[in-house]
Amino acid sequence: MDFDTLKQSSSNFDKLTKAIEANLGNENKDQNKSKYQDERFWKPELDKTGNGYAVIRFLPAVEGEDLPWQRVWSHAFQDVGGWYIENSLTTLNQKDPVSEENTRLWNTGLDSDKEIARKRKRKLSYYSNILVISDPKHPENEGQVKLFKFGKKIFDKITEAMQPAFEDEKPVNPFDFWKGCNFKLKIRKVDGYWNYDKSEFEGVSQIKEGDEDIKSVWKNQHPLKPFLASDNFKSYDELKEKLNRTITGVRSTTTADKVDLPSQSAPSVKSTEATTIPSASGDDDDTLSYFSKLAEEE
Repeated sequence: MDFDTLKQSSSNFDKLTKAIEANLGNENKDQNKSKYQDERFWKPELDKTGNGYAVIRFLPAVEGEDLPWQRVWSHAFQDVGGWYIENSLTTLNQKDPVSEENTRLWNTGLDSDKEIARKRKRKLSYYSNILVISDPKHPENEGQVKLFKFGKKIFDKITEAMQPAFEDEKPVNPFDFWKGCNFKLKIRKVDGYWNYDKSEFEGVSQIKEGDEDIKSVWKNQHPLKPFLASDNFKSYDELKEKLNRTITGVRSTTTADKVDLPSQSAPSVKSTEATTIPSASGDDDDTLSYFSKLAEEE
């Protein structure tokens, strides 16, 4: 889609609302961090009072892509063999060993097995391009196009804007350059978790005054399809072997397709090869940092 087509289509609101509906349908049906900092990403920061505030603008799809967001499922949990932090193959509509094991556990009917499945459930993350309008903690980010990773609660705000619940509310496409709206991101700490309930969209406004300035924003956006690239996902066999190692603490010497996951009612086998489980006083800063931020993305 070229820029003129983008302007005429007004970001294809009908197509996006259908994608919203498909997203909701999938959710109802389904009911790593490293020391390297990717400068393409923006993340809000809390002030000394424990609150956070910023104004951002969600941006439309980049040229050659249909949607202005990308969805990725992942798993993050620990057991005697350490942490399991991996993207889920269900993102690609493929079989995933953790989802299969969770289904097996749930179907036993045992409350203990269901609790294990809950702890290992999938986490949904979204990726979108944004324009940072206001960032009081880091004003140097203002005016920059960034990638923004967020969770279901913020996406629910987007859904509510596009598909309002009441007849007196007009649907708005937050991703539109000309008829979209800025998003006031308001964060509070509630019971130790980041809470976005007070976040809200402003009134409809054009993102920039002239088309040339708008086109400059559009050209600086980042493609989202790479988040679904194969190199972001381990193979089924690799994931199954890692799941087995995480649950048992034993590194398998057999092929992954022959790995049998242990019964949850049986005692776990510990091994000298087991990965050490990080603790609050441990040195695994990357892992601890990852888990400390999981709730912030909800």
